[in-house]
Amino acid sequence: MTSPNAINYLEYVPSVLRRFEAASGEIGNTELEPKLRHLIELRASQINQCAYCVKMHTEEALRDGETDKRVQRITVWRHVEDYTAAEKAAFAWTEALTSLDPATDYKTLRNELRQHYSDAQISALTSAIAMINLWNRMQVSNH
Repeated sequence: MTSPNAINYLEYVPSVLRRFEAASGEIGNTELEPKLRHLIELRASQINQCAYCVKMHTEEALRDGETDKRVQRITVWRHVEDYTAAEKAAFAWTEALTSLDPATDYKTLRNELRQHYSDAQISALTSAIAMINLWNRMQVSNH
């Protein structure tokens, strides 16, 4: 929900937002699988409490063939068998880069990712996580 005194970023920094959109588009041209991108964007948006983005990424995931069950259970991904080991590694990476904690062992998380993804895919995944966190923060700033 947008606050009545929200800031219209498009009015004041349109070139910045256009560059954000261009970067988002470029991420779509990488080796990152669209269904996985939807799920990591949804998970980061849930953590960041961005209602607008949760709704949008849920709808996009379902539109692109993701199942209701997997979308609904992403918040408990560690406790269900709905996701592959590769997806779970991506979700762990998403959570680590969304909720920054000095105690996080990034080396172990990277090693887990490398069991399933190339460095190019990890780079695309990391870019997508960074971008959704940016968009979430822009949107949440107007709650």
